[in-house]
Amino acid sequence: MHTAVTTEARQVVQDYLNALSGHAKPGDLLDRYLNDPGLKQHILQAEVAFPAYELITHQIIAEDDLVAVRAMFRGVHKGEFAGIGPTGKQVSSNLMIIYRVKDGLIVEHWLQMDMKDVVDQLSG
Repeated sequence: MHTAVTTEARQVVQDYLNALSGHAKPGDLLDRYLNDPGLKQHILQAEVAFPAYELITHQIIAEDDLVAVRAMFRGVHKGEFAGIGPTGKQVSSNLMIIYRVKDGLIVEHWLQMDMKDVVDQLSG
């Protein structure tokens, strides 16, 4: 049974993913959804390397203030990433991320993504 907190947390994350996926990610947009400086910095760095990258959601599971997302990252390499200059290659990689939501904002996150897979796609 979903509590009001669970429903709100899930909606915050769903709105955040819809706003970001496939679109530019300026800081003011991120501020509408995030109170997690580390996640904001990560997104801004990824946006330089893969402008308007997509997060294609496969599954969302929510419990209390935690929201788990299984998704795929997809983007075109147009800026430096992991010491590799722009290649113009499209890359994709599966990921899992858990967000903690408080007062309508994402305040913590835990991300698992195979960065070696992304680097291998850029180098190959």
